[in-house]
Amino acid sequence: MADTISNDLDRAIGFAIPARNARGRMVRLGPVLDTILSVHAYPPAIEALLAEALTLTALVGATLKDVNGQLTLQTQSEHGVVRLLVCDYRGGEIRGYVQFNEDRLAEAPVDPTLFALFGQGYLAITFDLAATGERYQGIVPLDGDRLADAVQSYFAQSEQIPTQVRVGFTHQDGRCVAGGLLLQHLPEGEEGRERLHAKMDHPEWEHVAALGATVGAEELADATLPLETLLWRLFNEEDEVRVMASTGLSRGCRCDADYIRSVLAKFPADERMAMADADGVIGVDCAFCSITFPIKVDELAD
Repeated sequence: MADTISNDLDRAIGFAIPARNARGRMVRLGPVLDTILSVHAYPPAIEALLAEALTLTALVGATLKDVNGQLTLQTQSEHGVVRLLVCDYRGGEIRGYVQFNEDRLAEAPVDPTLFALFGQGYLAITFDLAATGERYQGIVPLDGDRLADAVQSYFAQSEQIPTQVRVGFTHQDGRCVAGGLLLQHLPEGEEGRERLHAKMDHPEWEHVAALGATVGAEELADATLPLETLLWRLFNEEDEVRVMASTGLSRGCRCDADYIRSVLAKFPADERMAMADADGVIGVDCAFCSITFPIKVDELAD
Protein backbone atom coordinates (compact mmCIF):
# COMPACT_ATOMS: atom_id res chain seq x y z
CA MET A 1 0.00 0.00 0.00
CA ALA A 2 2.88 2.39 0.79
CA ASP A 3 4.19 2.06 -2.78
CA THR A 4 0.70 2.66 -4.17
CA ILE A 5 0.34 5.86 -2.16
CA SER A 6 3.78 7.07 -3.14
CA ASN A 7 3.15 6.43 -6.82
CA ASP A 8 -0.01 8.51 -6.81
CA LEU A 9 1.41 11.66 -5.23
CA ASP A 10 3.13 14.64 -6.81
CA ARG A 11 1.62 14.31 -10.25
CA ALA A 12 -0.96 15.84 -12.58
CA ILE A 13 -3.18 14.34 -15.26
CA GLY A 14 -5.13 16.03 -18.01
CA PHE A 15 -8.39 14.80 -19.46
CA ALA A 16 -11.00 15.67 -22.04
CA ILE A 17 -14.70 14.86 -22.42
CA PRO A 18 -15.21 15.27 -26.20
CA ALA A 19 -19.00 14.92 -26.27
CA ARG A 20 -19.31 17.73 -23.71
CA ASN A 21 -16.55 19.93 -25.20
CA ALA A 22 -14.88 19.96 -21.81
CA ARG A 23 -11.30 19.58 -20.61
CA GLY A 24 -9.67 19.49 -17.22
CA ARG A 25 -6.72 18.78 -14.94
CA MET A 26 -6.34 16.91 -11.69
CA VAL A 27 -3.35 17.19 -9.38
CA ARG A 28 -2.28 15.72 -6.08
CA LEU A 29 0.68 16.90 -4.01
CA GLY A 30 2.41 15.01 -1.21
CA PRO A 31 6.16 14.91 -0.49
CA VAL A 32 6.72 17.99 -2.66
CA LEU A 33 4.21 19.89 -0.57
CA ASP A 34 5.77 18.64 2.66
CA THR A 35 9.23 19.73 1.52
CA ILE A 36 8.12 23.25 0.60
CA LEU A 37 6.08 23.79 3.77
CA SER A 38 8.62 22.29 6.17
CA VAL A 39 11.37 24.81 5.41
CA HIS A 40 9.10 27.71 6.42
CA ALA A 41 7.34 26.41 9.58
CA TYR A 42 4.31 28.60 8.91
CA PRO A 43 1.36 28.83 11.33
CA PRO A 44 -1.55 26.50 10.37
CA ALA A 45 -3.64 29.18 8.61
CA ILE A 46 -0.70 30.33 6.46
CA GLU A 47 0.37 26.74 5.78
CA ALA A 48 -3.12 25.89 4.53
CA LEU A 49 -3.16 29.03 2.36
CA LEU A 50 0.19 28.19 0.74
CA ALA A 51 -0.87 24.55 0.23
CA GLU A 52 -3.94 25.75 -1.65
CA ALA A 53 -1.91 28.25 -3.67
CA LEU A 54 0.67 25.60 -4.66
CA THR A 55 -2.11 23.23 -5.70
CA LEU A 56 -3.72 25.93 -7.84
CA THR A 57 -0.34 26.80 -9.35
CA ALA A 58 0.19 23.16 -10.33
CA LEU A 59 -3.34 22.94 -11.75
CA VAL A 60 -3.05 26.03 -13.93
CA GLY A 61 0.64 25.53 -14.73
CA ALA A 62 -0.02 22.02 -16.03
CA THR A 63 -2.16 23.55 -18.79
CA LEU A 64 0.92 25.20 -20.34
CA LYS A 65 1.78 23.79 -23.76
CA ASP A 66 5.14 25.57 -23.75
CA VAL A 67 7.31 23.15 -21.74
CA ASN A 68 9.75 25.95 -20.89
CA GLY A 69 7.05 28.47 -20.09
CA GLN A 70 6.29 29.71 -16.60
CA LEU A 71 3.08 30.33 -14.69
CA THR A 72 3.22 32.73 -11.74
CA LEU A 73 0.44 33.16 -9.21
CA GLN A 74 0.84 36.20 -6.97
CA THR A 75 -1.36 38.05 -4.49
CA GLN A 76 -0.97 41.57 -3.24
CA SER A 77 -2.53 43.33 -0.26
CA GLU A 78 -1.58 46.58 1.47
CA HIS A 79 -3.41 46.19 4.77
CA GLY A 80 -4.13 42.48 5.14
CA VAL A 81 -2.52 39.79 7.27
CA VAL A 82 -0.82 38.45 4.14
CA ARG A 83 1.36 41.04 2.47
CA LEU A 84 2.60 38.88 -0.37
CA LEU A 85 2.12 35.34 -1.67
CA VAL A 86 4.10 34.09 -4.67
CA CYS A 87 4.07 30.68 -6.35
CA ASP A 88 5.30 29.60 -9.76
CA TYR A 89 5.37 26.57 -12.05
CA ARG A 90 7.88 25.70 -14.74
CA GLY A 91 8.35 22.33 -16.39
CA GLY A 92 6.60 20.45 -13.60
CA GLU A 93 8.55 22.25 -10.86
CA ILE A 94 6.69 24.34 -8.29
CA ARG A 95 7.77 26.65 -5.48
CA GLY A 96 6.18 29.30 -3.27
CA TYR A 97 6.36 31.42 -0.13
CA VAL A 98 4.26 33.84 1.95
CA GLN A 99 5.07 37.12 3.71
CA PHE A 100 2.63 37.91 6.51
CA ASN A 101 2.14 40.06 9.58
CA GLU A 102 2.34 37.90 12.71
CA ASP A 103 0.58 40.43 14.94
CA ARG A 104 -2.38 40.75 12.59
CA LEU A 105 -2.55 36.99 12.18
CA ALA A 106 -2.79 36.62 15.98
CA GLU A 107 -5.86 38.87 15.91
CA ALA A 108 -7.53 36.89 13.09
CA PRO A 109 -9.92 33.94 13.61
CA VAL A 110 -8.44 30.44 13.88
CA ASP A 111 -9.86 29.60 10.45
CA PRO A 112 -9.68 33.02 8.74
CA THR A 113 -11.65 33.88 5.63
CA LEU A 114 -9.99 35.14 2.47
CA PHE A 115 -11.06 38.68 3.39
CA ALA A 116 -9.60 38.31 6.90
CA LEU A 117 -6.25 37.32 5.37
CA PHE A 118 -6.09 39.85 2.53
CA GLY A 119 -8.68 42.57 3.00
CA GLN A 120 -9.07 44.28 -0.37
CA GLY A 121 -6.44 42.19 -2.11
CA TYR A 122 -5.78 41.16 -5.70
CA LEU A 123 -4.66 38.03 -7.51
CA ALA A 124 -2.40 38.23 -10.56
CA ILE A 125 -1.86 35.24 -12.85
CA THR A 126 0.99 35.61 -15.32
CA PHE A 127 1.97 33.36 -18.22
CA ASP A 128 5.52 33.76 -19.56
CA LEU A 129 5.96 31.88 -22.83
CA ALA A 130 9.58 30.94 -23.50
CA ALA A 131 8.97 29.93 -27.12
CA THR A 132 7.69 33.36 -28.18
CA GLY A 133 8.89 35.63 -25.38
CA GLU A 134 5.31 36.78 -24.83
CA ARG A 135 3.79 37.55 -21.44
CA TYR A 136 0.11 37.50 -20.52
CA GLN A 137 -1.27 38.68 -17.20
CA GLY A 138 -4.71 38.92 -15.67
CA ILE A 139 -5.62 40.58 -12.37
CA VAL A 140 -8.80 39.92 -10.40
CA PRO A 141 -10.00 40.90 -6.90
CA LEU A 142 -9.58 38.36 -4.11
CA ASP A 143 -13.30 37.82 -3.75
CA GLY A 144 -14.98 34.65 -2.53
CA ASP A 145 -14.23 32.27 0.31
CA ARG A 146 -10.98 30.78 -1.01
CA LEU A 147 -8.16 31.38 -3.46
CA ALA A 148 -9.79 28.81 -5.74
CA ASP A 149 -12.73 31.19 -6.17
CA ALA A 150 -10.40 33.95 -7.36
CA VAL A 151 -8.72 31.62 -9.87
CA GLN A 152 -12.15 30.60 -11.11
CA SER A 153 -13.02 34.28 -11.55
CA TYR A 154 -9.76 34.86 -13.44
CA PHE A 155 -10.72 32.36 -16.15
CA ALA A 156 -14.27 33.67 -16.36
CA GLN A 157 -13.20 37.33 -16.62
CA SER A 158 -9.74 37.36 -18.23
CA GLU A 159 -9.92 34.21 -20.38
CA GLN A 160 -13.71 34.20 -20.73
CA ILE A 161 -13.84 30.43 -20.26
CA PRO A 162 -16.44 28.84 -17.97
CA THR A 163 -14.32 27.19 -15.28
CA GLN A 164 -14.77 25.22 -12.08
CA VAL A 165 -11.93 24.93 -9.55
CA ARG A 166 -11.97 22.74 -6.45
CA VAL A 167 -9.19 22.10 -3.93
CA GLY A 168 -8.75 19.89 -0.84
CA PHE A 169 -6.00 19.88 1.81
CA THR A 170 -5.40 17.57 4.74
CA HIS A 171 -2.82 15.90 6.97
CA GLN A 172 -2.53 12.13 6.62
CA ASP A 173 -0.19 10.15 8.88
CA GLY A 174 1.73 13.31 9.69
CA ARG A 175 2.07 14.29 6.03
CA CYS A 176 0.50 17.14 4.09
CA VAL A 177 -1.58 16.09 1.10
CA ALA A 178 -3.47 18.38 -1.26
CA GLY A 179 -5.42 17.80 -4.44
CA GLY A 180 -7.28 19.85 -6.98
CA LEU A 181 -9.63 19.74 -9.96
CA LEU A 182 -9.82 22.27 -12.78
CA LEU A 183 -12.70 21.82 -15.21
CA GLN A 184 -13.35 24.01 -18.28
CA HIS A 185 -15.83 24.30 -21.14
CA LEU A 186 -14.69 24.99 -24.71
CA PRO A 187 -17.89 24.56 -26.74
CA GLU A 188 -16.33 25.63 -30.05
CA GLY A 189 -12.85 24.25 -29.60
CA GLU A 190 -9.63 25.79 -28.34
CA GLU A 191 -8.69 27.57 -31.56
CA GLY A 192 -10.36 29.03 -34.60
CA ARG A 193 -14.10 29.26 -34.25
CA GLU A 194 -15.75 31.66 -31.86
CA ARG A 195 -16.27 30.26 -28.38
CA LEU A 196 -19.67 30.31 -26.73
CA HIS A 197 -17.90 31.51 -23.61
CA ALA A 198 -20.64 33.92 -22.55
CA LYS A 199 -23.15 31.14 -22.07
CA MET A 200 -22.48 30.00 -18.52
CA ASP A 201 -25.86 28.24 -18.66
CA HIS A 202 -24.93 26.18 -21.73
CA PRO A 203 -26.49 22.70 -21.21
CA GLU A 204 -23.16 20.93 -21.81
CA TRP A 205 -21.41 23.07 -19.20
CA GLU A 206 -24.21 22.81 -16.68
CA HIS A 207 -24.02 19.03 -16.92
CA VAL A 208 -20.23 18.79 -16.56
CA ALA A 209 -20.10 21.42 -13.80
CA ALA A 210 -22.80 19.60 -11.83
CA LEU A 211 -20.73 16.41 -11.93
CA GLY A 212 -17.54 18.25 -10.97
CA ALA A 213 -19.31 19.85 -8.02
CA THR A 214 -19.93 16.43 -6.46
CA VAL A 215 -16.24 15.84 -5.71
CA GLY A 216 -15.35 16.39 -2.07
CA ALA A 217 -12.24 18.00 -0.63
CA GLU A 218 -11.46 14.76 1.19
CA GLU A 219 -11.49 12.81 -2.11
CA LEU A 220 -9.17 15.29 -3.81
CA ALA A 221 -6.69 14.99 -0.93
CA ASP A 222 -6.99 11.22 -0.43
CA ALA A 223 -3.54 9.78 -1.21
CA THR A 224 -4.97 6.25 -1.38
CA LEU A 225 -7.39 7.18 -4.19
CA PRO A 226 -5.73 7.15 -7.64
CA LEU A 227 -6.54 10.19 -9.75
CA GLU A 228 -7.80 7.98 -12.58
CA THR A 229 -10.21 6.27 -10.18
CA LEU A 230 -11.53 9.60 -8.98
CA LEU A 231 -11.94 10.74 -12.58
CA TRP A 232 -13.92 7.58 -13.32
CA ARG A 233 -16.15 8.18 -10.28
CA LEU A 234 -17.05 11.64 -11.57
CA PHE A 235 -17.57 10.96 -15.27
CA ASN A 236 -18.17 7.21 -15.70
CA GLU A 237 -21.54 7.80 -17.39
CA GLU A 238 -19.98 9.83 -20.22
CA ASP A 239 -19.48 8.14 -23.60
CA GLU A 240 -15.75 8.89 -23.62
CA VAL A 241 -13.22 10.41 -21.24
CA ARG A 242 -9.73 10.79 -22.69
CA VAL A 243 -6.96 10.71 -20.09
CA MET A 244 -3.69 12.41 -21.01
CA ALA A 245 -0.21 11.36 -19.95
CA SER A 246 0.71 11.94 -16.31
CA THR A 247 3.06 14.82 -15.45
CA GLY A 248 5.38 14.47 -12.49
CA LEU A 249 5.59 17.39 -10.06
CA SER A 250 8.65 18.36 -8.05
CA ARG A 251 9.96 21.16 -5.86
CA GLY A 252 11.96 23.49 -8.05
CA CYS A 253 13.75 26.41 -6.43
CA ARG A 254 16.15 27.93 -8.93
CA CYS A 255 18.45 29.68 -6.47
CA ASP A 256 22.09 28.98 -7.30
CA ALA A 257 25.30 30.25 -5.70
CA ASP A 258 27.05 30.74 -9.05
CA TYR A 259 24.14 32.75 -10.42
CA ILE A 260 24.05 34.90 -7.27
CA ARG A 261 27.79 35.57 -7.64
CA SER A 262 27.28 36.65 -11.24
CA VAL A 263 24.57 39.12 -10.17
CA LEU A 264 26.60 40.56 -7.29
CA ALA A 265 29.65 40.93 -9.55
CA LYS A 266 27.71 43.49 -11.60
CA PHE A 267 27.60 45.90 -8.63
CA PRO A 268 30.46 48.39 -8.16
CA ALA A 269 33.14 47.23 -5.72
CA ASP A 270 32.24 49.87 -3.12
CA GLU A 271 28.58 48.78 -3.13
CA ARG A 272 29.58 45.14 -2.71
CA MET A 273 31.69 46.06 0.30
CA ALA A 274 28.76 47.98 1.78
CA MET A 275 26.59 44.85 1.49
CA ALA A 276 29.16 42.65 3.26
CA ASP A 277 29.50 42.02 6.99
CA ALA A 278 32.65 42.48 9.08
CA ASP A 279 34.03 39.21 7.69
CA GLY A 280 33.59 40.31 4.09
CA VAL A 281 30.61 38.03 3.48
CA ILE A 282 27.36 39.00 1.75
CA GLY A 283 24.40 36.94 2.94
CA VAL A 284 21.80 36.49 0.17
CA ASP A 285 18.49 34.99 1.24
CA CYS A 286 16.20 32.91 -0.96
CA ALA A 287 12.62 33.53 0.15
CA PHE A 288 11.39 30.40 -1.64
CA CYS A 289 13.62 27.82 0.06
CA SER A 290 14.67 29.75 3.21
CA ILE A 291 18.37 29.28 2.48
CA THR A 292 21.01 31.96 3.00
CA PHE A 293 23.94 31.90 0.59
CA PRO A 294 27.16 33.29 2.11
CA ILE A 295 29.11 34.94 -0.72
CA LYS A 296 32.63 36.19 0.00
CA VAL A 297 33.36 39.57 -1.54
CA ASP A 298 36.87 38.57 -2.54
CA GLU A 299 35.42 35.74 -4.65
CA LEU A 300 33.62 38.20 -6.91
CA ALA A 301 35.40 39.25 -10.08
CA ASP A 302 35.02 42.82 -11.31
